[in-house]
Amino acid sequence: MSNLAEKILVTPDIAGPISKANEDGKLLSISEMSDTFDVTLRTLRFYEEKGLLNPVRKGARRYYRPHDVSRMKVILQAKKIGLTLGEIRKVISIVESNLPRVDQLRKLRAICAEQEDILREHQTQVAEQIVEMQGVVASLDSLISTT
Repeated sequence: MSNLAEKILVTPDIAGPISKANEDGKLLSISEMSDTFDVTLRTLRFYEEKGLLNPVRKGARRYYRPHDVSRMKVILQAKKIGLTLGEIRKVISIVESNLPRVDQLRKLRAICAEQEDILREHQTQVAEQIVEMQGVVASLDSLISTT
């Protein structure tokens, strides 16, 4: 990982803050952005198509501003906890809103609590599937030993 990547990825944070869109700072090429976040070029283009990132274009090249870097941190953490693209869009809109910070945090907490409930339900379903699979494997082992 490059020094730049280490500096940028110190703490991905779903709560932002996201740099202002017009904020000056170092521009990253698409390959630098890809290396920094360990994602493919296609992933970056996909997020651009979906309106989650908005790099500046100079000729045929894309350049990512601090705003895009901040957004990418939020996107990746939101993705890591299983949020959908629509939910990620909602998270970004909350973090970039003019709401008081405490209201932003409350809204984000509600989204995360709901996602935690969904993940716990999945965890329960997976545990049940594992028990079922153990029974199937035991039955197969029994059939194998008697054959």
